[in-house]
Amino acid sequence: MSLGFRVSGRIGKPVAEVFDAVVNPTKLSGYFTTIGGASAPLVAGAGVVWWGKVPVEVDQVEKDSRIVLRWDATDADGKPAYKTRIEMNFEPLDDGGTFVTIAETGWHEDAVGLKKSYLNCEGWSQMLACMKAYVEYGINLRDGYYRSEMKGEPASEDNI
Repeated sequence: MSLGFRVSGRIGKPVAEVFDAVVNPTKLSGYFTTIGGASAPLVAGAGVVWWGKVPVEVDQVEKDSRIVLRWDATDADGKPAYKTRIEMNFEPLDDGGTFVTIAETGWHEDAVGLKKSYLNCEGWSQMLACMKAYVEYGINLRDGYYRSEMKGEPASEDNI
């Protein structure tokens, strides 16, 4: 068995606009990968870098519907040990908004996996809140939010 979680929320914009806010590196860098940015658009089969240092493998992109990514899960020493899987789903709502669900799975069922999955659950929850503010109102909530952001550094386990 492996650990995983799911977070979700409503963004009050059409699905195409919300989806683009994730796949478009300029937009993603406006509310999530704010320090170091996103190196390229999310395209199936591509490898991109977030925050100037985190490699992300793009497995699937279904326009306006679904994105599947993989990235490194680290061991107790901070070294890459295995990959976790992130799936983002975008559901158009009758009111013109979009319901976004982000699930990350594949964490090893041990103390390190549990701790790191909780940290990422916090991160994806914050990503959704920041995406809502950015897409709906043009506000970057992440600016100065984490201790790391106040120092001009990407967030990490040791500086959030």
